Amino acid sequence: MQPFKTVDIAFGRGHLTVGLPEEAEVTVIRKASLPKLADQDGAVRAAFANPVDSAPLAELAKGRGSACILICDITRPVPNRLFLRPMIQTLAEAGIPKDRITVLVATGLHRPNEGAELAELVGDPWVLENVRVENHFAMRDEDHADLGRTATRNTPVRIDRRFLDADLRIATGLVEPHFMAGWSGGRKVVAPGVAGHETIRTFHSARFMEDPLAVQCNLVGNPLHEEQLEIVRMIGEIYALNTVIDEDRDLVHVTFGEIIASHLAAVGFIQDVTRIRLPQRFKTVVTSSAGYPLDKTYYQTVKGMVTPLDILEPGGTLIIASECSEGMGSKEFRDAQARLVELGPERFLATLTAKSLAEVDEWQTEMQLKPMRIGRVQLYTSGLDEEERRITAVEVIGDLDAAVADSIRRHGDSRVAVIPEGPYVVPVVEAA
Repeated sequence: MQPFKTVDIAFGRGHLTVGLPEEAEVTVIRKASLPKLADQDGAVRAAFANPVDSAPLAELAKGRGSACILICDITRPVPNRLFLRPMIQTLAEAGIPKDRITVLVATGLHRPNEGAELAELVGDPWVLENVRVENHFAMRDEDHADLGRTATRNTPVRIDRRFLDADLRIATGLVEPHFMAGWSGGRKVVAPGVAGHETIRTFHSARFMEDPLAVQCNLVGNPLHEEQLEIVRMIGEIYALNTVIDEDRDLVHVTFGEIIASHLAAVGFIQDVTRIRLPQRFKTVVTSSAGYPLDKTYYQTVKGMVTPLDILEPGGTLIIASECSEGMGSKEFRDAQARLVELGPERFLATLTAKSLAEVDEWQTEMQLKPMRIGRVQLYTSGLDEEERRITAVEVIGDLDAAVADSIRRHGDSRVAVIPEGPYVVPVVEAA
């Protein structure tokens, strides 16, 4: 029997069509519709001229001898092509020499972006031709200045000197739900973006990761967010450009200004659009890893498993589709996944709780324990080899449509939730 209904979900650079049986009662969960900006370039320039809690960008740049602009790495679909050139031109027109302007890729502990990938990330050859574009390397201790420790939680604070030493510091990014820090963008581009490995590994220790307030869409009492705010205040004057995009990856909102205030303004715009309230939980949830670039690795795929957990009925089935075109991710993440398979969830978690510094990338394996505690996790992918599929520690499926039909039959419940854009949408259960 052919599926009666179909829903397209993000997969790689395109979409995957999910077929659902005739009896399925389908709830498709998307962000609320946002009007597209008729003039994206004009919106960016207007943000520079009408900032949040700061002087306009052209005034900020006057009298400065150098500038450092942070951009997110390739795992974030930030529309850099729209704002980097006008930002750099504004700085240059105000008197900052182009050879004193650095665009720094805030990689955190991710790999560097180089060659064709760097060109894709920047999105504008003019930028690469006119200013320095460099990667941050968290493991190079000599690249970082030691600012001491935060007063609240004693986090060691080491930040890339190229950012600290600039006369004008600007972070740029995308505001979207983040499954630990509440929301991405703003202060997060600074730390962990250009922080040293000890700072990042402290953020990702079990002390933070297991905190019930370190969840998506929450900034109140979120220990990661609070530490990030403390770090940007320790650094001093920082400004930020924050973008919001729709499902088509088109810019729908942009703010510029003081880093904390401009970020909160962008969060205020997007939070009710992204956080979707539902009256019930589901025994079958179908989601994605939001497609390219987030679904390039299994490492990033874990985010899509965690975000919809509020609507997954305990004992239910979470089915996620992710291309994983680059495989698992880092060697360290592969090693953590192998340990999870070898030890099992409880023993693996026990190895983490006593550490003050997490091992690189094992925190994503720790986050995978959350969906595994609630229900059955199934993965549809085209990019993992046999050994990689084994160490996912979840059930890898070959037929997405059949998995949905099997879940409906197994649970005796025809209701199915489908989230086409994966972790960029946060469904929550709220009684009417």
